[in-house]
Amino acid sequence: MTINIKVLGQIPQQALPGCFALLLLVACASPLQRAELPAEQSLAPSSDRFWQHLAADSPREWFHLLNTYDEAYDWRIALIDSAHESIELETFLWMPDFSGAAFVGHLLAAADRGVRVRLLLDDSYTSREDQMLRHLDAHPGIDLRLYNPYAYRVPDTAGRALVNAGDFNRVNHRMHNKTLIIDGWAVIVGGRNLADEYFGHHPQYNFRDMEVLAMGESVAQVSQHFDRFWNSGWSIPIGQLLKAESSEEDLQQLRAQLEAVAGPVRVSTEPELAARWQAVTKDAVSGAALFLSDDPATDDPTAQAEKPDQLARKLRQAIDSANSELIAISAYLVPTPELETSLAAAVDRGVRVRLLTNSMRSNNHLSAYAAYDGHVRQLLESGVELHEVRADARDRERYMRGPVVDKKLGLHAKFMLVDDDRVFIGSSNLDPRSLKINTEVGLMIHSTELNSRLRSAIADDFHPRNSWSVSLEDGRLSWRSDTEVRYTSPSDSVFQQLESWFFGLLPIDSQM
Repeated sequence: MTINIKVLGQIPQQALPGCFALLLLVACASPLQRAELPAEQSLAPSSDRFWQHLAADSPREWFHLLNTYDEAYDWRIALIDSAHESIELETFLWMPDFSGAAFVGHLLAAADRGVRVRLLLDDSYTSREDQMLRHLDAHPGIDLRLYNPYAYRVPDTAGRALVNAGDFNRVNHRMHNKTLIIDGWAVIVGGRNLADEYFGHHPQYNFRDMEVLAMGESVAQVSQHFDRFWNSGWSIPIGQLLKAESSEEDLQQLRAQLEAVAGPVRVSTEPELAARWQAVTKDAVSGAALFLSDDPATDDPTAQAEKPDQLARKLRQAIDSANSELIAISAYLVPTPELETSLAAAVDRGVRVRLLTNSMRSNNHLSAYAAYDGHVRQLLESGVELHEVRADARDRERYMRGPVVDKKLGLHAKFMLVDDDRVFIGSSNLDPRSLKINTEVGLMIHSTELNSRLRSAIADDFHPRNSWSVSLEDGRLSWRSDTEVRYTSPSDSVFQQLESWFFGLLPIDSQM
């Protein structure tokens, strides 16, 4: 049996005896059965004149970076408000905080005006939201499914993992995909989940992330991918998991809860939306994209033949094809042996390889940092240039609402630049969990202009006022900023260092 260290680290100490007692009761219980449902397909691209006029004035295929928190938030709302016929959304995490409540409020408004809304959520972090999601699913225009759900619905994330431990090999496989498709015309693909820390609203800790807004031929590829996951036997309607029915009264109560958190929903008018879309198409970058994705599980997510490594192979092929420069940004960096080989080979053939990841202090999963820490020396000795995000980055106001003096920055972005003509933006970290266990998605875009714009957007991320440059000085690891040099990993406290040291003793690399 494998253990998800990130999840177990959330268990309060006082809850452990009860959790393990419950674990003994359910460990041998029957696992969840796959759903057998009629196949559903995405609707054809909307014929609404709004989209027809926009397409007539746009490049055949175009892309726009969603680099800052406010642009990512505003465009997500704008896409939902632009929908006339269909919305497909898949995500790893949704929280009923300000951002999450605002997005769901606009999804409800779309369903109210007759838009077909299909929502596919991974079940990792829904433990406290079961009833809210069930009430949302009660809307006749909204269908909600959970991917590879836990059979036993305990209202606590770590507790849920424990009581389902008898089925852990199955539930250890997660859907980490993040896409939003509107009317078959426009998509957002990237790293952001649906919660405050991804959109600059969290009062203590926010993420630097990256997404791309796209229109063109790649949208159909994303729609086909969504249908594959939606029709997977492991994507189960929430009503099949929760037997209690939700009423219209429950739905109205949900609306009131959302409004109390995020305020009343104001849907943008068509002229407002048209002006926004016309402005972005004038500034957009043309190119050609290939949508990359892992396959959903069919019969057994734990079987060797089911391993979701299709995207990982494409990423390694891109790395192996680099001729001059490779820049990779990965929130969690735990190189697999295959990835280490590809990175070292790139350096050996003269490619400059630069990596940016989280520092100990900026990382929201200390176990992931501990696993990465065991690879730092080997990466540096192979010739890779290594940088770690500073939690106190001086430009962090770009990624969170002010004042920022008491707020920490973390990295959540997952993207890559290959030479001067290719860009990958997606959901996949460079770690075993993304490359071998979970499903991931992303767009591989061929565009010298987008590559140049992304290169400019991240230049300051590598500046020593925002990240630590990690290097070897006479065989000793050092972390250099614009004002100091340290010879131990920058951290919040000695206790954080001790915790990281402890995680480093555990054989956890394969689960990170």
